[in-house]
Amino acid sequence: MAHRPPALVLMTDFGRADWYVACLKGVILGLCPQATIVDLTHDIPPQDVTAGAFTLASAAAWFPDKTIFACVVDPGVGTARPLIAASADRQVFIGPDNGLLSLVFQRARRLSIVRLTNPRYWLPEISRTFQGRDIIAPVAAHVARGCALQRLGVSRRRYTSLPLPPLARTARALRGCVVHIDVFGNLITNVPARLIEAGNWEVRYRAQRVRAVSTYAEGRRGELVALVGSTGYLELALPHGSAARRSHAKRGEPVELCHRVPSKTQGLCNA
Repeated sequence: MAHRPPALVLMTDFGRADWYVACLKGVILGLCPQATIVDLTHDIPPQDVTAGAFTLASAAAWFPDKTIFACVVDPGVGTARPLIAASADRQVFIGPDNGLLSLVFQRARRLSIVRLTNPRYWLPEISRTFQGRDIIAPVAAHVARGCALQRLGVSRRRYTSLPLPPLARTARALRGCVVHIDVFGNLITNVPARLIEAGNWEVRYRAQRVRAVSTYAEGRRGELVALVGSTGYLELALPHGSAARRSHAKRGEPVELCHRVPSKTQGLCNA
């Protein structure tokens, strides 16, 4: 039986209007015609490494072992920043070492990284403005064909980290923030579900109390609600509408979880 290449997943900030995504696919298919190419998304906001990192980490775990992820959100294209390939828990990730892959790496139990230094696996000519086409795409195709990561370059232990913003704790509150706004206008925060489930919390956004629900359908039309989303983090949503549009929300805005107190005269969140 002929070798069937693993799925090759693309994630970029290229959008769909230009030829950039098609160039990646053309290079991959030229080197590995049997490749199964999956588009994770090409609508990461331009040069928004944080959004790309969060998107990749939210999706990667749902793909099978041996899946190859070729990722390009690269404001530093053409500079001295490294390009890397890594095996992380039986999946392969290829992209710039600018934090884009770091949330996936932080969750990995087993991680092996190489810096891409072997031009044998690149295109013959390299553009300083399109290394996704000339280096990342061909490397991904070669890996899909069975090339071992060790052939691609030199091993390294360190990688550029781009952690989620830390949670801030006070005596009576836990303060997180909006880290992503999805296409529905839901405000996804950095507050993990385990913290919500373990405590007696009340959610506050812009000093307003937000009712906690289990599903979007439990919210009343026009009511901002809080729930644990599919990413495993607290999110704020507006049923039948967009929380982001109504609130003119921005990434980085604070969201507070305040301990409920029994006294009606005592403030619910004094932090």
